[in-house]
Amino acid sequence: MHSRIYAGIISLAILFSVVLNACTPQKNLLEQVLSSGELRALTRNAATTFYEGPHGPTGMEYDLLQRFATYLNVKLTLITSDSLKDILDQVEDGEAHVAAAGLTITDERKQKVLFAPAYQSITQQLIYNRKTKNKPKKLADLKNGKLEVISNSSHVERLAEIKQTWQNLEWNENEDAGANELMNLVAENVDNYTIADSNEFAITRRYHPQLGVAFNISDPQKLAWAFTNGKDRSLYKKAVTFFNNLKTSGELDSLIERHYGHINRYDYAGTYTYMYHVNRRLPKYRVMLNDASAKHDLDWRLLAATAYQESHWNPLATSPTGVRGMMMLTNATAKQLGVDTRTDPEQSIKGGAKYLRSLINRMPVEMDEPDRTWIALASYNVGLGHVKDAQLITEQLGGNPYKWEDLKKSLPLLRQKKWYKNTRYGYARGLEPVRYVENIRSYYDILRWHLDKGLPDDDVPESILAYASPIL
Repeated sequence: MHSRIYAGIISLAILFSVVLNACTPQKNLLEQVLSSGELRALTRNAATTFYEGPHGPTGMEYDLLQRFATYLNVKLTLITSDSLKDILDQVEDGEAHVAAAGLTITDERKQKVLFAPAYQSITQQLIYNRKTKNKPKKLADLKNGKLEVISNSSHVERLAEIKQTWQNLEWNENEDAGANELMNLVAENVDNYTIADSNEFAITRRYHPQLGVAFNISDPQKLAWAFTNGKDRSLYKKAVTFFNNLKTSGELDSLIERHYGHINRYDYAGTYTYMYHVNRRLPKYRVMLNDASAKHDLDWRLLAATAYQESHWNPLATSPTGVRGMMMLTNATAKQLGVDTRTDPEQSIKGGAKYLRSLINRMPVEMDEPDRTWIALASYNVGLGHVKDAQLITEQLGGNPYKWEDLKKSLPLLRQKKWYKNTRYGYARGLEPVRYVENIRSYYDILRWHLDKGLPDDDVPESILAYASPIL
């Protein structure tokens, strides 16, 4: 008797639980993300998306994702993949919440995933090696060369479109290599041609100045995040609002400037000479740069890039204004730093490192990296007083005086009487520190790339020797 009662109670409890669960509304995707406290995002490990930089993780997609996670008040979990097909398949199947991997919006992809508002425009470009002196002018010129592209990419989709009207077009698809690797193959004459998005080529061009754009193979295209194309669009709608806010506030433009501004203004013609000096001059000063950087807690590659911008690693360099030596110190600054002979490379490097560290330390505690370093470098060039004047102007214009992207818009205003007449330190050639810092950033990036490849100091690529101007 009792067992039947207990069995009835258990059955009622199970029935009540089933009814209760059926009546309880299921959480949508946005609610699931918020309750779990985690945003799972797919991306690629590449210079235009996500990579480990000197100050920690960085990249255009990474910075966007971090801002979106902060906007949602959740933590970001990154899932990296080198396969575009896997990235699209996984987000389509709901294995991740979003794919942020430099994805081009195409009609074919729109059949699989849902794209958020575009955040950047690119153009597909045919890349060739300028050293071969056989620049293709039209697709027919590719018939005698090897064209290799990324498998399952928007480049393949574009080539397939072209092939419908030009049947002779042929290409190889590589499942293992990314855009940078394929451009390396063209630079090394393993392949004749590849296709790259314009933003990826802009970054890689600094490392391989022998590469060039033959012609564009597409009209401008949009990059955007991808979401699962299902009925539940709660997280997607939140992303739409997020991107609309970024655009309205100007923060999206600021991010693009942060990642691409110094690249767009870089003097590519000087890369050959720089790479020549990396191999020929830099080894003589490596120990000095290492010792001075270690003493003052600096990245020696940053100190080397600064010295190159100042003097092209020439210890006897002299400017018309009287600054001298490897780090181009004024006589007054040299005395303050204890530098007796400015043309002595070791003394100059030690003095320059000490001075740069002092400027970094004088930056406000509210200032984050890498802005602290870039703004300190601007002060090294134009003087801390002028930088402070520009920071006040930045505030007047509604910008953030602690962000390099905002400050570098204000520095050139110090040339205009309208602005400098109300400052403490007056007129300054404010465009110079902007170019100065942007050049150092590019020299630093190129040096890191060169060293990461493990090239010995005496291994000068033939392409560099062919174009370099060692007399500088």
